[in-house]
Amino acid sequence: MDVTDLTPAERRVREAFPLGEGVDFRESDDEDTAQGASWGPRRTLRAQVLRELLLDGPVGEGRIAGLKVTGARITGRLDLDHGTVGHPVRLRSCHFDQAPRLYAAQVVALVLSDSVLPGLTAGNLRAEGVVRLTCCRITGPVRLQGARLSGALFVNGARLGRPGEVPEEPVLQLNHAEVATDVWAPGLVAHGKVHLNGAVVRNQVNLNDAELNAPGETALHAEVLTVGTDLHAMRLRTRGRVNLGGARIPRQLNLAHARLSNPGGQALRASSSVIGELWLREAAPIEGSVNLRRAQLDLLHVPPEVWPEQVQIDGLSYRVLAPHLPAEQRLALLEREQESYLPYPYEQLTTAYRTVGDDAAARTVQLAKLRRHRRTLPAYARVWGCLQDAAVGYGFRPMRAAGWLLLLLCTGTLAFALHRPPALKPSEAPAFNPLFYTLDLLLPIIDFGQEGAYAPDGWYQWLSYVLIVTGWVLATTIAAGVSRSLSRQ
Repeated sequence: MDVTDLTPAERRVREAFPLGEGVDFRESDDEDTAQGASWGPRRTLRAQVLRELLLDGPVGEGRIAGLKVTGARITGRLDLDHGTVGHPVRLRSCHFDQAPRLYAAQVVALVLSDSVLPGLTAGNLRAEGVVRLTCCRITGPVRLQGARLSGALFVNGARLGRPGEVPEEPVLQLNHAEVATDVWAPGLVAHGKVHLNGAVVRNQVNLNDAELNAPGETALHAEVLTVGTDLHAMRLRTRGRVNLGGARIPRQLNLAHARLSNPGGQALRASSSVIGELWLREAAPIEGSVNLRRAQLDLLHVPPEVWPEQVQIDGLSYRVLAPHLPAEQRLALLEREQESYLPYPYEQLTTAYRTVGDDAAARTVQLAKLRRHRRTLPAYARVWGCLQDAAVGYGFRPMRAAGWLLLLLCTGTLAFALHRPPALKPSEAPAFNPLFYTLDLLLPIIDFGQEGAYAPDGWYQWLSYVLIVTGWVLATTIAAGVSRSLSRQ
């Protein structure tokens, strides 16, 4: 394009380009870029002019050329599809009438901070430096699927989509993208779906204070996401599902103070994921169900009140559970989660308590597991289970047996002391001792010679039968319970 065909604003940009200098068209630092459609010719640039500068613009001797424009209105479509741009592109606080196209383009750096755009198409983009969309307002989709970024992606403070709308196409698309450093998105507000399926981020993803709105849809779709270190999402607010199925986050998934809401559907899915630490510390109670099936965690930090009514944790493995609470407060979740008896969650909770040295809590969990299993047994087996539970707590409450024995021993001793049973052979019978007579009745493997020498009558005879039967049941139950406890040790 001939220089004589350029407007004064375009000539300013063309003169600054080879020197790498910036052109600022703003009238004040706090002007609203959303009003850019009304900006006049003195700050309007044609996209075609910018395209020619970027692809074939002059370069000053000894200078680093670059497009650095602030506060301009850009008309037409900036089309750089498949192009190679060897200069940094910095178009800050600009108003784009049409969505730029950079499909499969190669750029040094792309900076559109504080700009207003109807969309951005940059699938398979190759960037040697950063891509910065900080505080942009973009009403249409941002297509970065398959992009390869050697620097970071900044979308912090950006506003994507239109409030109150959930478009069919995701407003941010990073499917199968590769980012060599960070995806930096604190304060991002998305009215629509955000997709990171299969993306690889070498360092961290930061969604602190972000707000993702896709009611009834998947607000964050990040299946098989691979993160080098952490995914920070403190104070994240979502309306819609957060899907992290199969994600790999080696250090920390931090959802502290988050508010996850998807009533009537899944609010959080992280099944089959591998995560170092999952934090939901001081998060709001989750609205919707949670699916953590087959997930692998080193640390799970979730207060009981955060869990919703429906939680799927079959196959979930974790080494440490925090905060450390009495087992009774954790067992409520296991009872709520299972429609049928599943032993693994109980075993996993037992292991977590043993890891921190709380053997008493581990025994409580095992006892709850056996009680839960008892409900699935036939009637006769449930009766036998109830006897073992009442007697010795399935071997996990051994002191309970001592209490039963002491109660029965005192009852029998007092009864037979008040009413001495007659001797079968008075001349041969040993001196009667109510204590040892009761022990003879209670303990089938001990014989003090009292039981065979005396024969009670009346209701005392029935008392002796009760002591014999309960002694046998109690001894058998103790043996079974202790055997089970020893085998589990």
